[in-house]
Amino acid sequence: MQQASGYELELMKIIWANGGTALYAEIVAGLEAKGNSWTKNTIITLLSRLIDKGMLTTSKTGRKNIYQAIVAANEYQADQTARFVDKVFEGSTKGLVAALIEQDMLSSTDYEELQRHWKDSERAT
Repeated sequence: MQQASGYELELMKIIWANGGTALYAEIVAGLEAKGNSWTKNTIITLLSRLIDKGMLTTSKTGRKNIYQAIVAANEYQADQTARFVDKVFEGSTKGLVAALIEQDMLSSTDYEELQRHWKDSERAT
């Protein structure tokens, strides 16, 4: 899976938040809600790149384009997390967690929630 640029990812987040599909006007509204006012050409260019990367498809409803995510948000996050761990921590998730703890980015509350998550995952399998 290809990586989206920061701006492309902003568009994907809007589309994912809209249930995985969005009209151009909904994307613009999502950008404006985040305080971004990009030109039409910029938005269309970024959407075209996402289509070329295989992350979006587009179809027509009348004269309007509907953009649909091919990649789900959780799939993208999992893929990008694995790439990050491989690149920065040489595949060591333990190294990632240690860094989060050392930098005070993982609180004891976060740790307790993760433990509950692991226990729930074990029960489900």
